[in-house]
Amino acid sequence: MAATDFKDYYQILGVSKTATPEEIKKAYRKLARKYHPDLNPGDKEAEKRFKEINEAQEVLSDPEKRAKYDQFGQYWQQAAAGTPPGAGMGVDGFDFGQYGSFDDFINELLGRFGGSSGRGSTGQQVYSYRTTSPGGFGNFEDVFGGSGMRDVPATDTEAAITLTFSEAFHGTQKSFQLDGETIKVRIPGGAKPGSRIRIKGKGRISPFSQQRGDLYLTIDLQPHPLFKFEGDNIVCEVPITPEEAALGSKIKIPTPDGSVTMKIPPGVDSGQSLRLRGKGWRSPKGNRSDQIVKLKIVTPKELTPQERECYEKLRQASSYNPRRSIEEVRL
Repeated sequence: MAATDFKDYYQILGVSKTATPEEIKKAYRKLARKYHPDLNPGDKEAEKRFKEINEAQEVLSDPEKRAKYDQFGQYWQQAAAGTPPGAGMGVDGFDFGQYGSFDDFINELLGRFGGSSGRGSTGQQVYSYRTTSPGGFGNFEDVFGGSGMRDVPATDTEAAITLTFSEAFHGTQKSFQLDGETIKVRIPGGAKPGSRIRIKGKGRISPFSQQRGDLYLTIDLQPHPLFKFEGDNIVCEVPITPEEAALGSKIKIPTPDGSVTMKIPPGVDSGQSLRLRGKGWRSPKGNRSDQIVKLKIVTPKELTPQERECYEKLRQASSYNPRRSIEEVRL
């Protein structure tokens, strides 16, 4: 495939190279409806666009294919197959037959132009650096001929950074090392797992154009002993006593920014969920999601004589049988 045959799937769908899967799906559905053959009978151009849209969706909606496409551009299929580029790929006078795999070819290419994949050393839990080039290696003719290197885009760098729940909720500033350079980044409050932060001009230098790309940080969170995410909301499990479950109560519930008093209605079951509206995770714009409180009825392991006497009286006086509906079940 020649460089001129390269299809920019992001441009076809009208999304950015950092588009989320949801944004890609939304753009695809909109364009598919617009150019569907049933709505454009006899329109060859619409039919062609519809095929391109489906081709772009097939690649960009698949994380593995998208990663290969982002890294290798027009040659992503050869990279996915693990085979070196063959004859007819539009690079005159270069023998690809000397390489046993596509990775061998790319490693040789990067080594020839001083590229490195490397890892950043950090004291702030930044890890898994990888480089991506928006156009991949789509201009091999220009690179080898030395006439089009300025057309090769800069190389972006992706990394992950791990935060505590407190750092992510309130916001923080981190410093870490990338290729010997200290980089400082301010992370706004409300970052969630999977959030991405772009730091312009802090990626790796392209071995082709010598231009510096951007750094994209993906947020990960350390496990918290109480809070977990459930969509945009946060969830916590809170233990209650049998008498609190039976009679109802008012108890204190921890939230990200302090405890609040919640009313427990009488007759709740273990596993039942209650909602604290506006007490969940904050967004960068200052809004708050909800906090879901899952109740867990726990019984005391040791009883005082007085407590045991009360439970014995309750057992004798109670007519409630929670197993009545299953006592007659047979196979």
